[in-house]
Amino acid sequence: MLALIFSQDKGKILKPIVWVLGQIMNAIFNALNAIGIPNVGLAIIIFTIVVNLCLLPLTYKQQKFSKLQSKMSPELKAIQEKYKGKKDNDSMLAMQQETKEVYAKYGVSQTGSCLQLLIQMPILISLYRVIYAIPGYVKIVKDAFYPLVEQIRTTDGAIDFVQNSISSAKSFQGQFSNELFTSGNTQYVENTIIDVLNRASSADWNSFSEKFSGLSTSIQNTHALLSKYNSFLGLNISDSPGFMVKTAFANKQFILLIGAIMIPLLSAFTQWVSVKLMPQPTQADGKADPNDTAAQMQQSMKTMNVMMPIMSAVFCFSLPAGMGIYWIASAVVRAIQQVFINRHIDKSDIDAQIAKNIEKYNEKKEKMKTTPSMNRYANMNTRSISSDVVKSSVSMAEREAELEKVRSQFSGKEIRQDSLLAKANMVKEFNEKNNK
Repeated sequence: MLALIFSQDKGKILKPIVWVLGQIMNAIFNALNAIGIPNVGLAIIIFTIVVNLCLLPLTYKQQKFSKLQSKMSPELKAIQEKYKGKKDNDSMLAMQQETKEVYAKYGVSQTGSCLQLLIQMPILISLYRVIYAIPGYVKIVKDAFYPLVEQIRTTDGAIDFVQNSISSAKSFQGQFSNELFTSGNTQYVENTIIDVLNRASSADWNSFSEKFSGLSTSIQNTHALLSKYNSFLGLNISDSPGFMVKTAFANKQFILLIGAIMIPLLSAFTQWVSVKLMPQPTQADGKADPNDTAAQMQQSMKTMNVMMPIMSAVFCFSLPAGMGIYWIASAVVRAIQQVFINRHIDKSDIDAQIAKNIEKYNEKKEKMKTTPSMNRYANMNTRSISSDVVKSSVSMAEREAELEKVRSQFSGKEIRQDSLLAKANMVKEFNEKNNK
């Protein structure tokens, strides 16, 4: 059975991750429905908490790396000062090698927190896709669109209205022109209709009901059920804050206006707080070393940390409010995690951990010096060099013997000045003269 078209992920990496997260979201919503509170907003919050708790080990490692890096900064600065102004290849390689040794001594990788972020990124993108296409993963929500979707498919002009008159249809024009849609594939057509209606605003639903009076009952019942699922703190989270603001001004609903404005503001503020609570890795001299990949990635992350709160506020204003709730919930959960992780790290003896890592590093260096394999390799190289020298000596002796043999054969005979032997004698006399 086809899922929603928009929910499909063709990537080999993200597709299984999205599927697993979708199963989690479906289980959460089913549990809420079983206790009588089937609410998408509440499901998003619980879903966000569950996923962030699963990512807690990676978050902890990222925090710990930042603490260790602050301890490494003096040594990294000393290395940069040592090679300051030296641009030759040998100096650059030596600086890189010494920098690697510092990271190894403290028991961390140069990619450090960047690696943790790279691991988390596919999960976070998949999390976003699940929340952005709830009906594709939550069966109860998808079933709420029936029997209306079947009626739209069989009613003259209804599909054209969905495609051309509902504002959210602009995002799915590629699906309307797809061969499966034009050929009348039932599942593809119905899933496309659901994709559009899932993004439709309250104004879209009202205009749809007015245009097709024969479907008005099904339209109103479907919209009412979806509104029940999407209602959160008096807001319809399928509507965007921008649409809510227009509606609030038009109907003089000041409470709705306040709620619509608070979503983008809270999203930006909570993200800013979450970033501030996170230990920020510092560069040795306050600037990113152009030869240090980790430093460059960390500098980029700092820029993103400034821009993300602003961008989230801008996006929240135009996207469905459910995305804003996800961003707020995610930032709050991260902020709470940061507080507890920071306390745990501060209580732990970080200096003792560093001393332990240094001891391990020194033991590893000593072991590498005395390892039999290294000795065998050194002996093998020595034997190879000695063998080459012996071969070279034998070869020179053989050539000299052959030359003497030729000289003895022509001893007492007149030698032509342009002959090879005459030239050899000239070389020999020149060498003997210079060696005296």
